Amino acid sequence: MTAWTVRDSNGQLLADFTGASRLDVGRKIVPSHYDAFRLRVSQSYRELFDRALSQILQRRGWEIVRIRTRQETGRSAAASPA
Repeated sequence: MTAWTVRDSNGQLLADFTGASRLDVGRKIVPSHYDAFRLRVSQSYRELFDRALSQILQRRGWEIVRIRTRQETGRSAAASPA
């Protein structure tokens, strides 16, 4: 399973903004409500959201990043030769 979160300008991961996708994390960051279904089906609606999200990320010095879950870590450790 892939998970996403926010890395702040100091390199710290912000657990309050963890989600299953970049979009889920973005919806936690942007203060106004954006409908999840419309974000997936409407390109113009998604562009508005992406613009608002990028402004917030840039202003705060944040970045949305992929993180390894415990399942992924366990699988890669099990797959590596002993």
